[in-house]
Amino acid sequence: MLLTLEKRLREALTAHIAKRYGVELEIVVELPRQASHGDLATPVCFGLAKHLRRAPRQIASELVAELEPVPGIGSLEVAGAGYVNARFDRCGYALAVLAGVEEPLAESTKAIVEHTNINPNKAAHIGHLRNAVLGDTLVRMLRATGRRVETQNYIDNTGVQVADVVAAFHFLRKLSVSEVRALVCDPAIRFDHYCWDLYAEISRRFEEDRELLAWRAATLSALEEGEGDLAALGEVVADAIVDCHLDTMRRLGVAYDVLPRESEILKLHFWAAAFEQLKAREAIYLETDGKNAGCWVMPGEMFRADPSRSAPNEEAGGESEREGAKVIVRSDGTVTYVGKDIAYQLWKFGLLGCDFRYAPHGTQRSGHPLWTTTSTAPGDNDGSAPRPGTPFGRASSVYNVIDTRQSYLQQLLAQALAAAGRPEEAARSTHVSYEMVALSRRTAEALGFPLEGDANQRVVEVSGRKGLGVKADDLLDRLTAAARAEVVARHDDLAQDAEEANRIAGIIACAAIRYFMIKYSRGKLIAFDIDEALSFEGESGPYLQYATVRATNILRKLAETDGTDAESLMAALDDLPDIALTADADSELWALFLEASRLDEVADQSMRSLELSVLAKYAFSLAQQFNAFYHRAPVVAEADRPTQLWRAAVVLHVRNQLTKALDLMGCEVPGRM
Repeated sequence: MLLTLEKRLREALTAHIAKRYGVELEIVVELPRQASHGDLATPVCFGLAKHLRRAPRQIASELVAELEPVPGIGSLEVAGAGYVNARFDRCGYALAVLAGVEEPLAESTKAIVEHTNINPNKAAHIGHLRNAVLGDTLVRMLRATGRRVETQNYIDNTGVQVADVVAAFHFLRKLSVSEVRALVCDPAIRFDHYCWDLYAEISRRFEEDRELLAWRAATLSALEEGEGDLAALGEVVADAIVDCHLDTMRRLGVAYDVLPRESEILKLHFWAAAFEQLKAREAIYLETDGKNAGCWVMPGEMFRADPSRSAPNEEAGGESEREGAKVIVRSDGTVTYVGKDIAYQLWKFGLLGCDFRYAPHGTQRSGHPLWTTTSTAPGDNDGSAPRPGTPFGRASSVYNVIDTRQSYLQQLLAQALAAAGRPEEAARSTHVSYEMVALSRRTAEALGFPLEGDANQRVVEVSGRKGLGVKADDLLDRLTAAARAEVVARHDDLAQDAEEANRIAGIIACAAIRYFMIKYSRGKLIAFDIDEALSFEGESGPYLQYATVRATNILRKLAETDGTDAESLMAALDDLPDIALTADADSELWALFLEASRLDEVADQSMRSLELSVLAKYAFSLAQQFNAFYHRAPVVAEADRPTQLWRAAVVLHVRNQLTKALDLMGCEVPGRM
């Protein structure tokens, strides 16, 4: 509703100013810094003063006196040197918000969000969780604004990391495809955890004996060609670990629409289609001499950080454009990862001229179907089927959630689109970057992490290649166990109901991780701390859940006391005096209600800036404000009936808004804590 009133006021001012003064201006409407100054404010008169050569305050007085009434706005007033402040019709606003009155969202275009993208060679670790949580939260926020969103989790099943594990099974362990498949099916073995240790072992062997890298080269070649025992082994390993990753993400409430696999990009010759487009636009060329002779390359100026900057002076020792060119196709005809990513990005926008084939991959916890790509034609006895309804890909905007180390590649993808004659799609290719996740020293010690160096070191970095890290499942298990102990200590009956205790604990653990990953700016390196994440008192997911449960308990006690439930409460408000909301300009009750109603505006701001921490900080602030109000303004014990019911209505609204904010962040609200 707040966004609706902002829009109404903006449109009314725009129309009036154009008619009264013959001036067209962009109207900015904002929240005043102090609640006592009103509910909305605009500095439009300062901009208008430059056109009219008059004092802003004089113009503001005219606007306040002459502007036609705006539905929902109770009054306008002049403030300061020329601000126009608006105060809402509080009772009307509250009733409209509680009734869910809002202007419908306009139908929007389709967006693709690609996130998670864990190499299918070992278990997911704590760093992967930041990617998945940021991506899933962005998906939820885009959908909340009416966007159609397709969620993709790209599976690099032919890359170096997979090749290393396959080589370890084949050359190091000397296991056959059937023997590895037996490991996958062994209930006593968590396969992705097994591969975690195996990957660390083969990485050490490669460092100790560089000649063993021939194993990697042979395996990579087999994976790309898709033939032979090594390729078959690669498929078993990658598919099994992908399923393990999906199980891990399911615990966090993360879901996808489709799993595009790199193997299909190769088998379906996606690069060939992209290659022809780039050649036709002369975006790439065949190098004839130098170190890149025989390679197809993209000129250096196409992916320089500042394309307008002239090329370095070769005679002065700078890198020439020829030397700085990026190899897309090697001289032996193999495509670099850059080439494959360019083809994939073109496909996302529906610009490639070809498509994957698809096979069902099962149903996720949410009941949402999941599809995976396949290279086999539908009906070829592989279970593949055409995807029903709207096809995958063909988006108008693409968000790639990838860590900051891949900024160069993401810049290159956008430049490749522009070079291919698609500048609009290049502009709508957004890299949602983020910094890495480390561990606090306290958490590293608690998890038995080997520590070296300065005893005062506060942040401990992890390395998957060295096997030094925290598996996502282990972290979830530890948080769940700690949450279960806390909940059982607070509720004696849960000690006898292990299933319910575990369910509640899992919900709390999920919120602990998800909120921690969102509350920091994307550009900040974060050190995950278990105690901080799981705290019921600090800035944490469980704190927000606790505030929401508290609000629910207040409403439940009111219903038990006099039968006032949500339905009867809403029915009673129409006939109540609104003195509780309007008693004074600084009404704490009104301030809390108005703050809760800001959620849609904050979510919109957070999504547009791609700074999801804005939403997290807002939700925490709202929970704090509610808790402070709760201690000063009783509901069930309030003797004055109108005041009691208005307080209950505000509690209901805060509960609903906190629930919605938590849902946007992928967090459930347990029945009790």
